[in-house]
Amino acid sequence: MKSIAERSAEAMWEGDEASKWLGFEIASVSEGAATLEMTVEKHHCNGHGMCHGGITFALADSAFAFACNSRNQATVAQQNAITYLAPGALGDRLTATAREVSLTGRSGIYDVTVSTGAGTVIAEFRGHSRAIKGQLFEDKT
Repeated sequence: MKSIAERSAEAMWEGDEASKWLGFEIASVSEGAATLEMTVEKHHCNGHGMCHGGITFALADSAFAFACNSRNQATVAQQNAITYLAPGALGDRLTATAREVSLTGRSGIYDVTVSTGAGTVIAEFRGHSRAIKGQLFEDKT
């Protein structure tokens, strides 16, 4: 349900100092999906003047985290991989769109596409999740 996904995202965002510090913003969340955005600033760029791959990875990883935690079940990354297809540039507005591919028992697979505002896909990320004990918020229903 979208309301549970939104409440889960609010609970996670409250303590997610890394995503806030990196300048990420939540654009949308729903069950099994999330979209995060950021604008590439000077401090995100590497020695080649392009968005550092670690920043792109972190944006994709955060979108993955919000997608796989969207059911109010505490869930962590088990394995992640990324393929860089093009560089992000200073000033680019990057969007990481995560979607659930599979959820079986405690294990999930999520794909995340990172693209620029112009529509150029700069990275494809696949995350494997594992549900653990606990919830993000107390559900009284």
